[in-house]
Amino acid sequence: MTEEPRVEMYTKENCSYCEKAKDLLDEKGVEYETYNVTGDDELFEEMVERADGRKTAPEVFVDDELIGGWDETCALEQEGKLDEKLGLAIADGGEEDVEHRKLIVSGSGIAGLTAAIYSARSNNDPLVLQGDEPGGQLTLTTAVENYPGFPDGISGPELINNMQQQAERFGAEVKTGIIADVDESSRPFRVELTNGDVYTTDALIAASGASARTLSIPGEDELMGYGVSTCATCDGAFFRDEEMVVIGGGDAAFEEATFLTKFAKKVYLVHRREEFRAENYWQDRLQEKVDAGEIEVMKNTEVTEIHGSPEEGVDHVTLVSNPEGKPSQKLDDPETEEFDFDVGAVFLAIGHTPNTGYLEDTGVELDEEGYIRTEGGEGGNQTKTAVPGIFGAGDVVDFHYQQAVTAAGMGCKAALDADDYLETAELGGASATQESAAASDD
Repeated sequence: MTEEPRVEMYTKENCSYCEKAKDLLDEKGVEYETYNVTGDDELFEEMVERADGRKTAPEVFVDDELIGGWDETCALEQEGKLDEKLGLAIADGGEEDVEHRKLIVSGSGIAGLTAAIYSARSNNDPLVLQGDEPGGQLTLTTAVENYPGFPDGISGPELINNMQQQAERFGAEVKTGIIADVDESSRPFRVELTNGDVYTTDALIAASGASARTLSIPGEDELMGYGVSTCATCDGAFFRDEEMVVIGGGDAAFEEATFLTKFAKKVYLVHRREEFRAENYWQDRLQEKVDAGEIEVMKNTEVTEIHGSPEEGVDHVTLVSNPEGKPSQKLDDPETEEFDFDVGAVFLAIGHTPNTGYLEDTGVELDEEGYIRTEGGEGGNQTKTAVPGIFGAGDVVDFHYQQAVTAAGMGCKAALDADDYLETAELGGASATQESAAASDD
């Protein structure tokens, strides 16, 4: 009998990605040991040494081999390689195993989970596929203070966990998986995941959210996880007493800069323009920190290179500034100044890109930024796309409001629209299904 590999995971408190890594291993029935590094400097240093200098959590090891954090673990799962690492049986490559689901929800953020709650209560047995950012952007928010019903606020991870438990209580199933391709040429739809799993489904709700943008500058990729991060709430505590840079000018950047004052020696907010997009609430909060000397704002400034090494982390950044803004586009302007700036961590908060690549080869209409075009308007079917049976909700549709409450509302609408569609298809039998398929070919 083959001996099972030893699986270890370093975690920290209030870490949504740590919980998702545990959920993935639990889903596979794998036994593992966990080590909580929060407040344990010796254990933290042990993690950093074993993880080749990385200061993020989780960090997963199999038989002393570094698998990596959530991103790397999820990538192995998407590629169908994680089971082999974990010593699990691998499919023999025979006849394709296809499971049918009445409704699939792509995404486990607030839109997807709201859709799952309503769909489950309508007896549509939804399968919720959570990708490499399980729980969506809300899991990266320490305090949600504007979601109705929580006068004292609630943490993003707690709200998402509560919603997932609520959806599962009504019969929704949540699994790890990312859709690679949707074949709309026949009904039911054929949905293939990046790990090779295949499903068919009568309806699909696209609520796959958006992913954090990066700058594509020298040093960014090499130092991601070694002092460069897109999540202050995940990684800020690992860079205690360092001077930190936050890049961006919207709500997320202001929230992250304010949060990081808990740990940083000082926080520098770098923004390429004079004006900010953040709402007045966050501008007022940030100004309090500026007045206290905890944050310094650097307007009309951009980071053009990040310096350091995986072994030593971030050492300094190169900045350019111009009084008219957007200095990286004006490098030949004599008023543009370039200088180096010592910092120990860089946090990116510069917007998001909708996760809609899996719909590009379908008849679903996307705008130039990749956001889904839905029917909108008044009455029913506001979340309907150009393909009957596929609906859109949340940040894959909404590039304007991008609020938790509006995402939840759209998730509710999508579930109701999908339920109407499924009921019509069931009442109409094969003819309704054929009509839907024909309409998608128009």
